[in-house]
Amino acid sequence: MQIQREGCVSFGEARLAVWEEGIPREWDAKVIWERKFKREVFKRIIQTLNRIGWTVGEQTHIFTDNNSRHCVKGDLQADLKISGRSIELEFFQSVNTPDRGDHGGRYQSDKEKHMPYLARLEMQRTRMRIRDYLCNVFTGYTFKTSDRKCGIGGLTNIEWINADYVSKRRFGPPDIPAADYNSRSGEKKIIEHGAKVWTTDRKGRWYQGTAFVNINNMWWVAYGKYGYTNKACFELFVDRPANIRTKKNERARRQRLEDMIARAVAGMNYQRAEILRKVLFPEPEPLFMILNVKDGVYFRPNYSGYTSDTIRAGKYTRAELKPYLGDADEKDDLKAVPISQAA
Repeated sequence: MQIQREGCVSFGEARLAVWEEGIPREWDAKVIWERKFKREVFKRIIQTLNRIGWTVGEQTHIFTDNNSRHCVKGDLQADLKISGRSIELEFFQSVNTPDRGDHGGRYQSDKEKHMPYLARLEMQRTRMRIRDYLCNVFTGYTFKTSDRKCGIGGLTNIEWINADYVSKRRFGPPDIPAADYNSRSGEKKIIEHGAKVWTTDRKGRWYQGTAFVNINNMWWVAYGKYGYTNKACFELFVDRPANIRTKKNERARRQRLEDMIARAVAGMNYQRAEILRKVLFPEPEPLFMILNVKDGVYFRPNYSGYTSDTIRAGKYTRAELKPYLGDADEKDDLKAVPISQAA
């Protein structure tokens, strides 16, 4: 038996969205409408996820009220939330997150591109099953296909960016030129809309592209015919780097070396750990961990993320403590712990 509801289902970047019109403006009627929307649509999405092998539980990340759920199936995860007349199911994974490994990979850019093959297939299967179910059970539901694909046979990167400027997801075209504080490059120069800039890929290799204003301090960088990426202004450089063959990967190098040291220590290969430590810290000097006393966790390498494991905790020199502790050993809820005191 079909139910009379009108709405739109669409796919985005590692995302499924449901949108309905016709929500009442009067408060009491609006509350009744939202409850029915949650009961008839949101609940059915949860039931569909359970039927195809997902585990749907309480949300423990940021939005923890009864309008959010955390969904898990193998290595693939998803955040399901309802707000007013819209529902979003956003997929993510923590297996391959080269840029943002914190928070389980929720904030990794280009989520679909970085997903392992099987996880991406499962995401596509899940989205299509939910889409097909909703469009079959509700008489007025339609699926909106994306007509803004960038690639061979589709839009060029410049065409895609121009289409994004007038898309419904924006609150209007961007401000051109952008404000100075949103245009300050990595070397403190002003980035101009449509100008050539230099930036790095996720492995730290330099390449040149054309900068276009996006939103706030974020800029589209178009390269080649179809390539584009989204970068903060401080990640862009107006002048050609002095040596473009030298990678700009200090953070990635630090993260990789500290992870290798942690694995060596965990495997009791102390000789290898000492060799790697001398590569990372060639000068003999005291090293510290940064402890959040209130929560009992340590900073991970690069001040990024937290862990309760002293082996996986980031190791910092005295100079590297200053951004958080200044010249003190303890400040607010943070404390410098010498690695010699690690349990």
